[in-house]
Amino acid sequence: MSTTDCTIVQLTDTHIVPPGQLLRGVVDSARNLGEVLERIVASGRRVDALLLSGDLTDNGDVRAYRRLRDLVEPAAGSIGAQVIYAMGNHDAREAFRIGLFDQPGDPDAPHDTVHLLRGTRVITLDSTRPRRHDGWLEPEQLAWLRDEVATPAPSGTTVLALHHPPLRSAIAPIDLLRLREADRLAEVLAGSDVRMIVCGHSHLTGGGSLAGIPVWVGPALAYRLDTLAPVGRHRGHIGYGFSRIDVVDGTVVATAVEATPTETVYDADESQTLAALREPARQD
Repeated sequence: MSTTDCTIVQLTDTHIVPPGQLLRGVVDSARNLGEVLERIVASGRRVDALLLSGDLTDNGDVRAYRRLRDLVEPAAGSIGAQVIYAMGNHDAREAFRIGLFDQPGDPDAPHDTVHLLRGTRVITLDSTRPRRHDGWLEPEQLAWLRDEVATPAPSGTTVLALHHPPLRSAIAPIDLLRLREADRLAEVLAGSDVRMIVCGHSHLTGGGSLAGIPVWVGPALAYRLDTLAPVGRHRGHIGYGFSRIDVVDGTVVATAVEATPTETVYDADESQTLAALREPARQD
């Protein structure tokens, strides 16, 4: 029987706006986040961390950060989960630090962090540049990362989180806004214990690899990109989701979780389902 070493819930691209506003005049992004947090708490499942992987607010407003914090931290506290915040291109470093940590800090300094979850290491990198929407990592950040991964995590498993996917895309606007010169990151990670790179930014669910390491692009909590829009069009749809990142026997597994309200097809007892699946398949 496999064992789950740790479980991380990735909540990305929440795009929270100040009270009384709707995102793009249409989406109640705070309601989306609140409903997902209620679902996580109600599940009764162990969650070791909530990872918010960038674009926490839509325009870097301190009021929006505090609104997000007031939703996230009580939910995390009720289930004993750590909260890990990462920067996205819609975030603003000074407001991010004031709104989430009540500490202004250096507005020019990237927000890079390290966390341990039951022996699994989670590293976040700030891939943002002020007033730019594409991604970039400074030489100093890569040197810091190189030093950090030179020593393996206690469990031998590290998850790296950054907002911008280090992947090319067939969707032109997504490709334009990717992490630039991803080969620099690949060179640092080669041979390390980083087992998965977790990203957001693109408002779609996708995957790829960098230096042989799986890259997971988690679904956004605000709205979805139409990944097969008509030629010449770029558009978003109502819809949202989140991800569970499980470390199972040392292997990192990413699973998208649908959050848009839907109708249930079935709702079965898990132990009975497992018992039925262990029975030999019938041939008639």
